[in-house]
Amino acid sequence: MSNESRIPTAESRIPNPKSRLVDTIRERGPLTVAAFMDLVLYHPELGYYARAAQRSGRAGDFFTSVDVGSLFGELLELQFAELFGILGGHMGPPLHDDVGADPRVGPYDLVEAGAGNGRLSADILRAARRHDRRFYDSIQLHLVEASEAARAAQHTTLGDVAERLASSSPALPVRFEGVLFANELLDALPTHQVVMREEGLREVYVDAVAGRSALRVIEDTPSTSALSEYLARLGVELQPGWRAEINLRAIEWIRDAARRLQRGFILLIDYGHDAGELYSPSHSAGTLTTFSDHHSVGSESSAATPPWLHSPGERDITAHVDFTSIRAAAEEEGLQTLGFLDQTYFLLGLISDASALAERAAALKTLVMPGGLGSTHKVLICGKGVGTPALRGCSYRMRVT
Repeated sequence: MSNESRIPTAESRIPNPKSRLVDTIRERGPLTVAAFMDLVLYHPELGYYARAAQRSGRAGDFFTSVDVGSLFGELLELQFAELFGILGGHMGPPLHDDVGADPRVGPYDLVEAGAGNGRLSADILRAARRHDRRFYDSIQLHLVEASEAARAAQHTTLGDVAERLASSSPALPVRFEGVLFANELLDALPTHQVVMREEGLREVYVDAVAGRSALRVIEDTPSTSALSEYLARLGVELQPGWRAEINLRAIEWIRDAARRLQRGFILLIDYGHDAGELYSPSHSAGTLTTFSDHHSVGSESSAATPPWLHSPGERDITAHVDFTSIRAAAEEEGLQTLGFLDQTYFLLGLISDASALAERAAALKTLVMPGGLGSTHKVLICGKGVGTPALRGCSYRMRVT
């Protein structure tokens, strides 16, 4: 997830985003919430993420673990180095076989999806260069990012470790061996929103107000039977009045990623829950949330213009991840779940020398403190063709709160 600075020329070229959306709706009809999010987050001209290189951080709209400092990337590097060893430390032919030559290993694909301007990968690479030169020299970094502005900033952000960058693209590599990771990607993928009524399941749509350049939400027949099938597959029964998000795009993404991975691991960090918790009374208003200037506002089921509908293209919109369905889709594509736990316990498992972290106690506390990033964010680790190794990040406690 990305982006702090805006591009003034891009802002000045586009008409009012709300007017553009109203015109689109009048041409195409009401938009599902998923279609609305796709436009206001990712459209090249209108999109919140598309028009800037970074949106998080002190000058942005929200904080992520990357904004705490380099510690998060340094701890992830410890896990990735272990995964490198599990893969055999050799992902291809030697770089050369001269007698007496430095026995460096072949390429190891390290793929970051939703990479933004590359800050997290830069932290990981610098830690690898300091701690494990053999690992560092083997890395082929692939940064996957939809925003052209963010991609343009990646080489500068990587700086002295840009030599490891193999590709920068909006799409995942066609095939890769190694590790794919994503931090807060799935929560920002466009999601459908549904609401249960006495007469049955209804879907929420974004519509234009007649005679005005304004937006509102309406309810109508679901746009696809896949929404009710999704809930049925989980055994979920929404009660009348309950609102919920169903992210079909996230399922498509993990299936596609699993197929492209030839051998290795997928590690996902995001905020979400098992389906039993997500589709329960505690989240019966839904989880669709908007962030702007470090203020978040959740669902307001009774509002004709909910908070996420205001200032389209100028604010982040997210929804909690259904990890039950993500895991099931990954396993159907041949992956094995190796770990699912709170970020707190994952990071604590990676810490071997507490004294070395004493001077960075504040950063560590932010990353692992229950009630904050530590417990709201979950870590899912899956493997393909690697067996069921015991992982360092799962060694402290395998627990989800």
